[in-house]
Amino acid sequence: MNTTRSGRPALTRPDGTPLRVLVVDDDPDLAEVLSGALRYEGWLVRSAGDGAAALTEATELMPDAVVLDVMLPDTDGFAVLRSLHAVKPDVCVLFLTARDAVEDRIAGITAGGDDYVTKPFSLEEVVARLRGLLRRAGMARQQEEGPRMTVGDLVMDEEAREVTRAGELIELSPTEFELLRFLMRNPRRVLSKAQILDRVWSYDFGGRAHVVELYISYLRKKVDAGREPMIHTVRGAGYVLKPVSP
Repeated sequence: MNTTRSGRPALTRPDGTPLRVLVVDDDPDLAEVLSGALRYEGWLVRSAGDGAAALTEATELMPDAVVLDVMLPDTDGFAVLRSLHAVKPDVCVLFLTARDAVEDRIAGITAGGDDYVTKPFSLEEVVARLRGLLRRAGMARQQEEGPRMTVGDLVMDEEAREVTRAGELIELSPTEFELLRFLMRNPRRVLSKAQILDRVWSYDFGGRAHVVELYISYLRKKVDAGREPMIHTVRGAGYVLKPVSP
């Protein structure tokens, strides 16, 4: 399975081309950070700082999704959305709002928005919401490739759910398998406990560090037992899987 640099399964348009996303926010720093996070997913991203520019960019880009701030200098996001739908009726829209009032959420959904996030927000949340919207709308598909992943002498067959190291079969529990899969999708990359909890256990970090530590210890006893270690602790940062140098 192809993955992004973030470790998530890669999403593309159904024809295999990159997804197209337009970011609309009058804060240039926020727009730049958001755009960078979405490009990290392998997507084609453009940005705009007001409603007029958003419509110009949308006409050229024909985006699959728009991340749209409610408050813009020349108009509001709801009016922009109505114009966007005239350009591309099936576009997915994720509203950004600094307000958390119920009436704002209702207004966004009534205007045709698909979802919203409230400022301040995490980039992870925005990416996750967009991925969900695009998949549910049928605008994205997950890229598939061969079921085998290899890091050094460690090999995982995702289809058969088998793991070997130096040709020796390693028996793993389902959770251990998912943890190792996440590590193998991100070789040489330090993964924090919060990232591991989010990907493997699908819940937010909050005093559950011991769960990650416990399963890392289980994995080490099976993957590294009697061999040169591949799973390393980076103090204060997380864990990293590194191939053994020949």
